[in-house]
Amino acid sequence: MTVDGVTMGKKIAEARQRAGMTQDQLASAVLLDRSALAKVETGLRRVSALELARIADELGERIEWFVMQAPPAIVSHRNTHGHDEATSRIDRMIERLGWNVEFVAKHGKDLPGIRVATMGPPTSRAEAESMATDVRHRLGLDDEEPFYRISEAVAKLGLLAFCFDLGRDAADAASLLLAEGGIALVNGQLQVGRRRLALVHELGHFMIADEYSIDWRIVSGNESALELRLDDFARATLLPKKGIVKFWRSAIKDATDDDDHLRVAAVKSASKFRVDMSTLSRRLRELEIVSAEEGARIRDFRTTRADIVDFNLIPEDEFKAPHMSRLYEEGVLNLFRAEVITAARATELLFDEWTEDELPELPTIPEGAIWDLI
Repeated sequence: MTVDGVTMGKKIAEARQRAGMTQDQLASAVLLDRSALAKVETGLRRVSALELARIADELGERIEWFVMQAPPAIVSHRNTHGHDEATSRIDRMIERLGWNVEFVAKHGKDLPGIRVATMGPPTSRAEAESMATDVRHRLGLDDEEPFYRISEAVAKLGLLAFCFDLGRDAADAASLLLAEGGIALVNGQLQVGRRRLALVHELGHFMIADEYSIDWRIVSGNESALELRLDDFARATLLPKKGIVKFWRSAIKDATDDDDHLRVAAVKSASKFRVDMSTLSRRLRELEIVSAEEGARIRDFRTTRADIVDFNLIPEDEFKAPHMSRLYEEGVLNLFRAEVITAARATELLFDEWTEDELPELPTIPEGAIWDLI
C-alpha cells in the first residue's frame, strides 16, 4: 500500500536527518528551493517523480522506501523504540524484504505461505527445552543429529531466511511476521556459528508469532526474560541434549593421553554441531557436563587450521552473506520465466546479487504465435 503526501514528507525529513543534512543542503543538491522542500516535508506540496528520484539518490535510499507503507508492526516498533541509524539499517532492510517477499507471493505460486500453529512463549528453561524438541521433530530431526542446512529447513515451516552484510554497528538479526509465513534477516558480519544461532533465535520469535523483533547481540547478557528463554531454545535446538552429551563423552574418551582432552572434545563438538565456543560452553554448563572453570576455558578455545587437519574436520561456512532463501530465489526466477517481471525487476528483487546475464534464457516465441493473441 502506498503512503499519502504527509507520510511521504515525514519519511523524506527522517531520511534527511539520518543523512545529517539540513533542508538548505538537500534542497540545493536536488535543485529545489528550501521553502519548496519544507512544504514537501510537511505534506503541503506534492513531490514529482523526478524530484523524488533525486532526493532518494542524494539520501542513499530506494524510492520505494518513501512511497510504500511499512507493515504496522514495524511502524509500531519505530514509534516505541525510536529509529536511530544503527537500528534503521536492519529495520529498512527487513522492510524491503517484506515488500519483495509479499510481491513474489502475490504474483507467483512458489512461496509456501505457511503459518504454523503458534506456540506459547517459553517462560522457563524447561519450556524452552520442550519447545526445541517439538520444533526439531517438526523439522524431521531426531533427538541426536546436528541441525544442518538451516535456511532450507526453516522454510518448511514458512520462515524465509536471508543474510546480508549490514555492518558491524547493525543489529544481529531481525524477523517479521507476514500475512502468511515470515522472514528472518541475519547480519552477515557474524561468524558462522553466531549466524546459525541468530537464525534459530529468530525461528523462536516466528514460532511464538512475534510480529516484529530486532535482536542486538544475541546472548549478550542484557536480554529480557523472553529473549533469555529464546536463547535457551536456540541452544537446545542446535545442541540437542541427547546428541551433545553422547558426542561429548565419546570425544573425551577418544582423546589420547598426550592431548588436552577438554580442548579436543570442544573443537570436535563445535565442528560437529556447527556452533561457536561460547554457545557450546553455555550449553555444556546448563547440562552440567562441565564445571564453571572448564566452561570458561572452552569459551577461550579457537579452532585452528591444524585442528582441521589433525581431526579431519570439514569446515562449512553455512548461511554466508549474501544469502537468500532458495524458495524465494526460485519464486523470482519463475516470475521472470513467465514474463510477469522484466530482467531489471528480477535483479532488483534479487537485491542485485544476480546480474541479468545470470538469469535463465527465455524460450523463443514461435513465429506464428502472434496469431494466438489476435
